[in-house]
Amino acid sequence: MKKLLYLLICVAAPVAFSACSKSFLEVVPLGSQVASSTSDYDKLMNSPDYYLARGGGGWQEGVLMEDDVAAEDALFSPVSQHMTRLFQWQDVIYYPNDAYQRPPVLLSGLMTNMYQLNKIINEVMSSEGGTDAQKRSIRAEARATRAWSNFQLINLYAKPYLAATAGTDPGFPVITQADIAATVFKRGTVQEMYDFIIRDLTEALPDLPVVPAVRTRMSKPAAEGLLGKVYLFMGRYHDALPMLNAAFNDLGAGSAKLYDYNQTMETGGAFLPMDPNIGPTKGPGNNFIDLTESVLFKVYYNGRYNGNMAGNNGLVLTPQTAALYGAADLRLRLYTNKNPDGSLNAGGRLRKYGVQYSRYGLELSELYLLRAECKARLSDLPGAVADVETLRQHRMPAADAAVPATIAGDQVALIKFIIEERIREFAMEGYRWFDMRRLSVDPLFAGIIFTHTLYNKDGSTVSYTLRQPDRLVMQLPYSYLQYNPDMTNNP
Repeated sequence: MKKLLYLLICVAAPVAFSACSKSFLEVVPLGSQVASSTSDYDKLMNSPDYYLARGGGGWQEGVLMEDDVAAEDALFSPVSQHMTRLFQWQDVIYYPNDAYQRPPVLLSGLMTNMYQLNKIINEVMSSEGGTDAQKRSIRAEARATRAWSNFQLINLYAKPYLAATAGTDPGFPVITQADIAATVFKRGTVQEMYDFIIRDLTEALPDLPVVPAVRTRMSKPAAEGLLGKVYLFMGRYHDALPMLNAAFNDLGAGSAKLYDYNQTMETGGAFLPMDPNIGPTKGPGNNFIDLTESVLFKVYYNGRYNGNMAGNNGLVLTPQTAALYGAADLRLRLYTNKNPDGSLNAGGRLRKYGVQYSRYGLELSELYLLRAECKARLSDLPGAVADVETLRQHRMPAADAAVPATIAGDQVALIKFIIEERIREFAMEGYRWFDMRRLSVDPLFAGIIFTHTLYNKDGSTVSYTLRQPDRLVMQLPYSYLQYNPDMTNNP
């Protein structure tokens, strides 16, 4: 699938993708030539591994662990013990002698990319040809991409950021060398990793292009938006808002823009016709080369099981999540009450069928919601309302898009409304897992509990409750620990 997606994106953007023409990577067998010229390093940054997740990579694990999903036993259980372990928030997900041999795909992909990114960062300034400015730009892209990768890793394998304990909470190893022989890594602390992420982004910003060659590669607005998100996840709202504002200021003509579902999902709209199996046939969730709403394009397969590591077989919205949508919310058209075989779901529950390919880089819709939340937390309620309503006006009729007055004037209620808007926009795509973690240490959400429900064929249900704080963190896989026995695992 990755090769197909890469080919299709190359066809769709031949001018932007210089790597789609004959390059040293295509002419010489991989591993047989050492990058030497500035152009070589530039082409390395076009690698599809940076934006097309392998197999069941991306946020597949997060999709199965977030609390906006439930599962239908008839479709869910037969698929994979791996999926069951994630859905039940079991302590161990990746067993050393697992008959299913499910690898931690996102972790594996990110670590593989880390080697190449470090190589680019450490070597490009000594490359042949190219100007100093070109070399610094390539290095900046690699550093910002490394920061994005580390942000994923720290949000899977370490505790949520809490200023009071971040200096002692075990983090994820900070890796800066491209050394395939290295076997000893120290976990460091959560604070050390966040400091490293911030330093990478901050030092990369001056050399990043405002307009990237293509939005699969880092740009200044993408890095500013990411840095704003990092600060927000740390609770540093005064630092986050200037970066989010800067990201919007640097988004110019030809950059990401919001689709208006009032147009694209109505009669004659660009997303139609509606396919009974996949929903809007031309919507970005099914058109996997659509970069329209992406500030930083990264995509993974999030459809039914098709040889990937997870799939979403049997997953449905919880009734509580479904109730968050108003009847006029056009995002509901991304869901169906029919099972994959065409039969009606007996409980009327909805499955997401209009998003087979999920974006998990930085979408413009998330940028609006990040800034709205930041403004609300800093008591700029009108500014927060304006941002969230801008998104809602593109997702439903204007008459239904307004934030209710009782919420718009109440800071806590507005923050919670924005968090719910994140669910409405990104349900069953992995975003909620990251939010669950940060909300678990947020005083505004004190006492929050996360549960999953399995709906059995006989009408009975089984409920699972996430054990906090331990299972808000995934254990490091055995295969990674066996080569570094001194590394402490998560509980």
